[in-house]
Amino acid sequence: MSAITSPKTSTNRRINWGRVLSYAVLILLAVIYLGPLLMLFNTSLKTMPSFMKDATSFATELNFKNFVDAWTKANFPKYILNSLLYTVSATAIYILTAIFVAFPIARGYIKHSGVVLTMFVIALFLPPALIPQFQLILHLGLYNNPIGYIMLFLVNPIGIVILVNYIKTLPKELDEAAALDGCGYFRFVWSVVIPLSKPAIATVVVLHAIGIWNEIIAPTIYLTNKDYYPITRGLIVFQGVYGSNWPTLAAAVLMLTFPMLILFIFLQRYIISGLTQGSVKG
Repeated sequence: MSAITSPKTSTNRRINWGRVLSYAVLILLAVIYLGPLLMLFNTSLKTMPSFMKDATSFATELNFKNFVDAWTKANFPKYILNSLLYTVSATAIYILTAIFVAFPIARGYIKHSGVVLTMFVIALFLPPALIPQFQLILHLGLYNNPIGYIMLFLVNPIGIVILVNYIKTLPKELDEAAALDGCGYFRFVWSVVIPLSKPAIATVVVLHAIGIWNEIIAPTIYLTNKDYYPITRGLIVFQGVYGSNWPTLAAAVLMLTFPMLILFIFLQRYIISGLTQGSVKG
């Protein structure tokens, strides 16, 4: 007895071309996004002669010596340590201060809180005030000083905007219950607001830390002592040391990305919810 295909079965087996097209577009975008990174990895595995012969061909050897040279011969550990010091300290200070700034704005506990938030939004579109900033650092005696360099990253309007709009989604009844229980302002923010704002905080941490880690203009202007160079500024000296040894430089750039990649992987589950709730609400 021959099987009869029902219309329902035929419909289920029909190809969903819309879904296929969506996946094709996503795959194409992933290739475009990951292409430069894969090319960088491919270059880091080449020897200098093979790179000069054909810079775009696939590496036929696994020359991990480039990573060893980048790590040992260009003061790479010192530059990484400096970058970690600047990134961790500036991000930690910024997050703590930003939370205590964002909370009263979000709750309307200060006059004209909407205007204040609007000023932070406007600041997103303003260019950095390099000349006044440079004069201020110079007159404070913090030029070519790690403390002065860290102070450059203690203000970031995008973090305030995200935190304010996220805190607005938290029930205001929590404030009233805390007040009835005699909970002080700082204790309430530390014990209640910060734990409930983990998605927004994780988002701001990643955005702020990556911005500091990848900064190249500020260390070029404010740090002239090689002992204070972050890794981005150090790579310029690194390239000067090796001339046009691009495979070794590619290996150094790959190692530069590892700390921020680890941070992103660790906090990625919070980032999407932090961005969506902290960017649309309010």
